[in-house]
Amino acid sequence: MIAKPLEKVLVCPPEPDQTRKMNMRFAIRTVCLIVLTLTTISATIQIHAADGDRSQYYELRVYSTKSAEQQQRVNDYWQHVAVPAYNRLGCQPVGVFTEIQDSATNKIYVFIPCDSAEAFAAIPTKLAADTAYQAAAAEFLNAPKTNAAYESFSTSLLVAFDGMKHLAPPPPEKKPEVFELRTYLSPSEGKGLNKIHMFESGEITLMKEVGLAPIFYGRTLSGPVMPSLVYMTCGENMEAHKQHWAGFNTAPVWKQLLADPQFKDNMTAAISIMLKRTAASQI
Repeated sequence: MIAKPLEKVLVCPPEPDQTRKMNMRFAIRTVCLIVLTLTTISATIQIHAADGDRSQYYELRVYSTKSAEQQQRVNDYWQHVAVPAYNRLGCQPVGVFTEIQDSATNKIYVFIPCDSAEAFAAIPTKLAADTAYQAAAAEFLNAPKTNAAYESFSTSLLVAFDGMKHLAPPPPEKKPEVFELRTYLSPSEGKGLNKIHMFESGEITLMKEVGLAPIFYGRTLSGPVMPSLVYMTCGENMEAHKQHWAGFNTAPVWKQLLADPQFKDNMTAAISIMLKRTAASQI
């Protein structure tokens, strides 16, 4: 049987007009794809930028105790159980402090940062679903009144100032020994906002410049004393901390702010508590 020769298949090139149309459709599709990609990237960047620009929320807990044993139990709970659990929820660094002068009635201050109000609201549900936390925390959470882990605790919810939207923990190499927690009370909500405006008009910048190393500033949204604001500074030691405050009090910027009539009578009291970190603290 004689094989037939292969037939030649001729592919005719498209007409010039057809080629132009094909090239145009390809170009349009390419441009559309590029525009879509750039739009997606831009939207993603904007979302992340917006998230990064949101003010953090802070929970500040204050545990009252009546013995060194209770203080140790609270500190152990936070160090070995609660801090790791809160870290798993994205809350970090957690600060755990106690009064600088030891006593049987020392209070323990716990500072918990959250990136949003939604994250703060979700904490109880997420902790309830964390089986490792529930198992490790059971004894502390269910302590009977005959063997109470603490006497009581109060809690405040704060939102960071626009002038410092995120906490600024001291760098590891600085290792401050002294932390000062200040609460400023105002006669009205309007005056409270005015005091925050005063901070944002120069106080925050000045505190950084003189070495007070502010860690956070927060307006109290809910707490035992309102209207109020709370902030924390730190120092290498007590003497250095006093020198930093001296630099602040004598600075021309501070004197100008004090003399500015728009900031008159925006405070009724200031409460200062000197603290030191505990073994549980990440700050």
